[in-house]
Amino acid sequence: MKKSLFNKSQQTPEEEERQCGGEGGQTNNQCHLKGTSKTSGTLDKLNPLDLNGKSSRKYTVQLVKPMKGSTMPVKKKRKLPDSDDHEHKCKITSFTRPQIRGARPIRAEKQFSSKKCLAWFHEYAGPDNMVGPEAMEKFCEDIGVEPENIIMLVLAWHLEAANMGFFTKEEWLRGMTILQCDCTESLQSKLEYLRSELNDSIVFKNIYRYAFDFARDKDQRSLDMDTAKSMLALLLRRTWPLFPVFHQFLEQSKYKGMNKDQWYNVLEFSRTINADLSNYDEDGAWPVLLDEFVEWRKAWSSSS
Repeated sequence: MKKSLFNKSQQTPEEEERQCGGEGGQTNNQCHLKGTSKTSGTLDKLNPLDLNGKSSRKYTVQLVKPMKGSTMPVKKKRKLPDSDDHEHKCKITSFTRPQIRGARPIRAEKQFSSKKCLAWFHEYAGPDNMVGPEAMEKFCEDIGVEPENIIMLVLAWHLEAANMGFFTKEEWLRGMTILQCDCTESLQSKLEYLRSELNDSIVFKNIYRYAFDFARDKDQRSLDMDTAKSMLALLLRRTWPLFPVFHQFLEQSKYKGMNKDQWYNVLEFSRTINADLSNYDEDGAWPVLLDEFVEWRKAWSSSS
């Protein structure tokens, strides 16, 4: 006879019946309960799978040096936005930000602390509850990142900062909570992660689009051309072979600014059009700015 999974008894049904009805006067119900108890006892001995491993990720402090060409334009100081209409005037397009999963801490003191994060904010904030340009320089120095480094743009995107050079308390607490950073060291441990996000095409597109509203003066609908060229260099120089030529075109063009439609389409152009422009469709729905760039490029190539 084969063994049962949870019951090790080798008795036949006749032997079990004699034992239950024989000595001790056990009833069938009592015998049944006894069998059940044996099974439960066997189950109790089973060890559940331990899903809570003791290993955890240890972060190391890393100072990130800016890549060549990966610098944000130095922005002139702006007048602080009025607190009453800040939300109305400085509202920017919102893009989905990924959930950040930090390493599971071993000790309780390694867990994120909202109170500690707020105290960290007040190390840099002024009386207006805002981190301004001067304090921003000190903040960048503390975390080991140049203010013009592209990582600062990625961080601003996570904070959903509305104005270049400024972090409000609400922006700070919202973004740092998502990143699970409540001190200088914890943010330093995420710097390489922030840089790696630029390699994700979807995330990069969201950051690129965010940069338009982030960098423009809020009383203007377009980016001034100097700022546009600097931001394009920050975002596209390392990945778009035609960027130096496009930058040269902008330098000699009549355009004084770049609107949102033009800004968005420059990224799509850089991703879809070959470096020799062989697959450019003149009848496509590209902005005139890009049509003129293609004409200028072809004329320049034929004359050289």
